[in-house]
Amino acid sequence: MKSLKIPPAGLRYDGMIGTGGIGSGVFLSLEGKHTLGREESRPCRILDRRDYCKLHIISHYVQSLLGSGFEVIPAGKIGDDEAGKRLLREMQEVGLCTRHVHTVTELPTLFSYCFLYPDGSGGNITTADSASGHVAPADICLLEDDMRHLGRRGMALAVPEVSLSARIELLNMARQYGLFCVASFTSGEMPEAARRNLFQKIDLLAVNADEAGMAVGMASDGVDRVVVAAAAMKALAAANPKMMISVTGGAAGSWSWDGTHVSHVPTFPVPVVSTAGAGDAHIAGMIAGLALGLDLCAAQILGSLHAALSVTSPHTINAEIDLAALRQLASTGGDIPDGVRAALEE
Repeated sequence: MKSLKIPPAGLRYDGMIGTGGIGSGVFLSLEGKHTLGREESRPCRILDRRDYCKLHIISHYVQSLLGSGFEVIPAGKIGDDEAGKRLLREMQEVGLCTRHVHTVTELPTLFSYCFLYPDGSGGNITTADSASGHVAPADICLLEDDMRHLGRRGMALAVPEVSLSARIELLNMARQYGLFCVASFTSGEMPEAARRNLFQKIDLLAVNADEAGMAVGMASDGVDRVVVAAAAMKALAAANPKMMISVTGGAAGSWSWDGTHVSHVPTFPVPVVSTAGAGDAHIAGMIAGLALGLDLCAAQILGSLHAALSVTSPHTINAEIDLAALRQLASTGGDIPDGVRAALEE
């Protein structure tokens, strides 16, 4: 993909260091609408969909959007197996710096079995004892020279599918060297993040409506996502008034808080094939926008454009996203900031 147009003044940041899950998976389409039983044997079809984990998805997209002038350094572990070798090769092909992606011989690469019911709902079963699950704070300490080098010109990313302790170590080190810190947590981790005051370490918190709701003890099921987003952003802003917040709400669009006001961006009209990975595509677009020097609202719009194109693919990394597609989609929206339009120019 041809990268976004870099402004004359250059990028605000020079690179990003991140930790999170690196792995793959398979999608299974179940027959029958009823919930899978404990001892049930159910026929299914294996779908032609490639699944990737959070760190890989976000890193891939940020590198593709910003090009070789922006160094993306993922830190994680893979197994010495075919899945791990393929993932490492794909990361290197897109230009990611993989010197901190370590291969371990005694553990398998993280793998998920995602099952789908006929109505599109479903769940997943993920290997617990995987290489990603053994990323430890000691592994994050190996990033110190890179963080020191980037300093205030760098961004740090802490996302799930590695231990919370490893992500806390990354955030602590990033704060020490002045990097801009982006983080997300699973729904189950949000109460723990609040209890441990982790929001104080974050410059941009990027979560979905369910994850945001868990920060205030409000389940998103059956509740208007506008209500959930508003309540969550109010509570999260109180926890750290300096923290920017992004909340995605599926078909309801997304919201952001920049410290003074809330912005809402509706979804862009596209044919939806699969929503898996859309949230990670949104985060990647926002990171790219902020690196370009856009304000949070404009970065949110770029994230929304990028997420919209991601759902047109069955795979959690849509390799078909390019500058022309982003520009074409932006032309269908009414209120696209000049900064976003400039970034999408040839």
